[in-house]
Amino acid sequence: MKWDTSASFDPVILLFDDGDKRVVVRTVGEAANALMKDFPSDDGEEFLSAVKACLDVMTGKAEPDQLRAAIIRAADEAGVTALVVLH
Repeated sequence: MKWDTSASFDPVILLFDDGDKRVVVRTVGEAANALMKDFPSDDGEEFLSAVKACLDVMTGKAEPDQLRAAIIRAADEAGVTALVVLH
């Protein structure tokens, strides 16, 4: 199975630990990395939806913008500030 981790979307800047740590998410690979390494909680419903969205985009079953929206919802659920950048 071919995994596409390069699919991109408009950036989301995640601010962790009261703004001390910033992660810019622009691709599926960056989203997966942020979810697995940076998120403070890994058991919320929106977190799990974002992980599933990553897999769906990697396998061509969903569009990158759907993942972007899922990351924003997961950040809100986890109390992480998400700054959205629109082009």
